[in-house]
Amino acid sequence: MTDFDEQFDTLIDKYTELLLGETSPELKEKVTKWVIYSHVAKSMPPLAKHWNSEFPEAKEEIKKIISEIKELNEEHRANKDK
Repeated sequence: MTDFDEQFDTLIDKYTELLLGETSPELKEKVTKWVIYSHVAKSMPPLAKHWNSEFPEAKEEIKKIISEIKELNEEHRANKDK
């Protein structure tokens, strides 16, 4: 692993922690997929639409990931406000 890879991993680790209140390899992977998918959907909507229609099972999986991240973020924010 290069210095950049380690430093970038630290960025994803911290982003996951700030977003969800915790971090783990599984959560980091989900956050990374969510970030990439969200960026593609915003910057190239036709590509996201094509991918969604080409891979409906994957579309359902990304929807689950998005829902889980949203729920964990809401829980983290609620607990932080207490």
